[in-house]
Amino acid sequence: MNKLILILIFLLMPSINALASSGGNLKPAHTNIRSLESLRNGAKYYMNYCSACHSLKYQRYSRMAKDLELSEEEVMENLVFTGAKFTDHMTMTMDMEDSNKWFGKTPPDLTVIAKARGNDWLYAYLKGFYKDPTRPSGWNNTVFEGASMPNVMWQLQGIQEAHFEEHTDDNGIVSHSFNEFTLLKEGSMSEEEFDATVLDIVNFLDYTAEPAKLIRLAYAPWVMLFLVIFTFLAYLLKKNYFKDIH
Repeated sequence: MNKLILILIFLLMPSINALASSGGNLKPAHTNIRSLESLRNGAKYYMNYCSACHSLKYQRYSRMAKDLELSEEEVMENLVFTGAKFTDHMTMTMDMEDSNKWFGKTPPDLTVIAKARGNDWLYAYLKGFYKDPTRPSGWNNTVFEGASMPNVMWQLQGIQEAHFEEHTDDNGIVSHSFNEFTLLKEGSMSEEEFDATVLDIVNFLDYTAEPAKLIRLAYAPWVMLFLVIFTFLAYLLKKNYFKDIH
């Protein structure tokens, strides 16, 4: 019985870690890493809006092209902005010295950010920017308060204003919780279109965190079929071994 409990805990650990990293109360990001259309769209928006500051240094353009079924010409013409070669790692566009000068440090690499934070957290974070004149960048975030990153996709999303509720506990300590957004200025996308775009970006980051996941998912049905057949044969073998034992 104890062994069974340990096995169940081991199997559930990825789900527990994902829940913990996402905060536990975020809306689920229903990503689908098998959707090539979503991955390609996510790659497009990531390279256009995120790659200036954030690298994917553990991923190569050639590997991305193979997995997303893109030609070398398509990748080099539309997704490479650094003068890199097709077989190079996906580094950021901005010069490292400039990033240190402007931001105080180099923005983090995002290759495995989906593993570190969870898809739900990323989805809420990218949608959670709001106007905040008190911040150096003019922006803040409901998921990561005090984020130094500006809202690079504000022209797509529009400009949001966040409203918070004030709470006072029994000890007189005042806290605030996010309530809702109001749209101050419309973006070029509708809310539904922007949500879908963010979902594609998160889906792409989920892919970069573990490109081999695509291979595992492709093999999964065959592995399950093998296990079913093997289990059936093992049962027949067991019946044959013990047929004379009463």
